[in-house]
Amino acid sequence: MGKLDGKVCVITGASRGIGAGIAQLFAEEGGKVVAAARTLREGDHPLEGSLEKTVADIRESGGEATASAVNISLPEDCERLFQEAHDAYGSVDVLVNNAALTYFIPVKDYPLRRWMRSWAVNFHAPFILSQLALQDMIEKKNGSIVNISSGAAIGPGRGPYPDAPPNSGGTCYGAEKAALERFSQGLAQEVYQHGISVTCVSPSQVVPTPGTVFHNLVSGIDDPRGEHPDLMAKSALLLATEPLDNVTGRVTYSQEILKEYGWIEDAQGTGVDRKGSGYSQI
Repeated sequence: MGKLDGKVCVITGASRGIGAGIAQLFAEEGGKVVAAARTLREGDHPLEGSLEKTVADIRESGGEATASAVNISLPEDCERLFQEAHDAYGSVDVLVNNAALTYFIPVKDYPLRRWMRSWAVNFHAPFILSQLALQDMIEKKNGSIVNISSGAAIGPGRGPYPDAPPNSGGTCYGAEKAALERFSQGLAQEVYQHGISVTCVSPSQVVPTPGTVFHNLVSGIDDPRGEHPDLMAKSALLLATEPLDNVTGRVTYSQEILKEYGWIEDAQGTGVDRKGSGYSQI
């Protein structure tokens, strides 16, 4: 038996990278996966990866999945995603808010349109999608929401900053992820009475994906300093399937939580040999 047998799982940002890995593992564990992203076909986006490929890979491995091509920066597309999930499989049991939009631009130069769109994808969409998921989960008195954060949520601390990198441009993304971590714990408290788990997890190390390669966060897909995407997929699975009281309200890191539960033996990175964000410590 799989850990997610018969569970309907909505996963955003599932066309490539971490989201595609989560979708594939959840399907292997028996989940009925609704893979959501903007990129339906290869070539629709400059980066490699598409919903069609994710779904095809799942089906070739004997899993069950369907694609939902949506732009979650639009509330109406968030609603359409859930309607398509209901039409395909029924009410939703698991939501993974993984999709992200990143522009590395200093605040002084940040175009307002991009700032607003970034917040729409990285923070407003998880709120809207969580509301929609809760309509299904509260009725069943069961469910799991897993939000994907980032080490960017850890701020630079107080100044002075004599060695600050020029124009790093990570302030917006870091603020969004810090907000997502606070949102996760607050929502976890609100819905605990309904038997619904809400958690948040970040990679312990940068995960080489088409996106992180594009932004020069790693040297390439095979960068030995990076963390394999499987670790984030496994940590999301752990958080989505552990009993409510074990994990709800947890803000954690992939290798930290996997080692804690004995899913891996060796661990390193944030949450292991260096402290994580403030929310991960409370």
